[in-house]
Amino acid sequence: MIFNRQRVTMDGPPGRRRRLPVVAAAAVVTAALAAGCSDSSNAARTSLPQIPAQQVIGATEGRLNLVAWTGYAEDGSTDPKVDWVTPFERATGCKVTTKVADTSDSMVALMKTGRYDGVSASGDASVRLIYGGDVAPVNTSLLSNYPDIADFLKEQPYNSVGGQMYGVPHGYGANYLMYRKDKLPRPPTSWDVVFERNSPAAGNITAYDSPIYIADAALYLRTRRPELKITDPYELTEEQFDAAVDLLRQMRTNIGQYWHSYADSVQSFTIGDSHAGTTWQVIASLAKAEGAPVETVLPAEGATGWSDTWMISSRARHPNCMYRWMNWITTPKVQSQVAQWFGQAAANPKACRYTKKGFCAEYKVGDAAFYKKIAFWKTPVTACGDSRGDNCVDYSRWTQAWAEIKG
Repeated sequence: MIFNRQRVTMDGPPGRRRRLPVVAAAAVVTAALAAGCSDSSNAARTSLPQIPAQQVIGATEGRLNLVAWTGYAEDGSTDPKVDWVTPFERATGCKVTTKVADTSDSMVALMKTGRYDGVSASGDASVRLIYGGDVAPVNTSLLSNYPDIADFLKEQPYNSVGGQMYGVPHGYGANYLMYRKDKLPRPPTSWDVVFERNSPAAGNITAYDSPIYIADAALYLRTRRPELKITDPYELTEEQFDAAVDLLRQMRTNIGQYWHSYADSVQSFTIGDSHAGTTWQVIASLAKAEGAPVETVLPAEGATGWSDTWMISSRARHPNCMYRWMNWITTPKVQSQVAQWFGQAAANPKACRYTKKGFCAEYKVGDAAFYKKIAFWKTPVTACGDSRGDNCVDYSRWTQAWAEIKG
């Protein structure tokens, strides 16, 4: 398996969800909070912008500007053998330019500029984009591969509103618990190895560096403290939110690493600095390839996860090229290429015809039972989604709390 998955773009070679320089990162996050987090989070899902869906795919415009995670739009510049962009350009005449984003907050900020036609948004960005009026609903009748997409990925809280899809599912994965077998000879079965002060991995725990990680603490507390009555780790009242934040503050001294880039996590587990913590399947595979004695487990409490969606800008200058891209990226063969390169479950199970033996079983492609065990990222908003009304804590508060947790 190839370790370096960075792609050089017009904006340089950033890594997947890698940390930006401090000044740049502050600017991006500030812009996202000012323009996207507060407005869409506080919308309480009552002020959905009325944007029409495209009715036909017309002539191509010759260009396509994307915002994407690293590894989602490979053109052969990273590895000559890994290229699904160039064949797309030849087939459609749409010249692709990709801006790699390293966080969901930066994706929201970039899409608000109106310079991009589409984005590969995770669930912690997509709701903000929908209610911010930055993306348009999609006409699924124009998506030739849509019937083949796993049904359990459709009409989810992070990619639809009222049965109207706002994109096409791309791929998904769980945030597993990974541990080093030489450091933790008794295989952990619970997230308590991460969240309890007396953890045998104390001082060598790793956690994903994002406000959305607060949901991981809430998911653990859902079982650990049933009196809190947490039903959804992204829909938290003040009491529930405070409990999750307090737990993360208490475990701060046990953290050895907060990671953005999966390369950093791979290295930390490989050299032995990290003994346990949240991970993606691709990190585990790469760490094993480097000789690290690691294993992953889906703990008894379940796990959070991510499901990414290709969404079209409400101000797309090249909408016909974007619809052609959504059709291209969901074909079985291209889905298999992306899934194996990046390390994720393909949204289109027909991709398994083209993957290496055992890949689809390892990544749970098309496994509805597995999907139901995962609490997939979605943007926290004030609307609790139940009888509690608009009394949940929105994403802007999550962002503020995360900064305080890390100190």
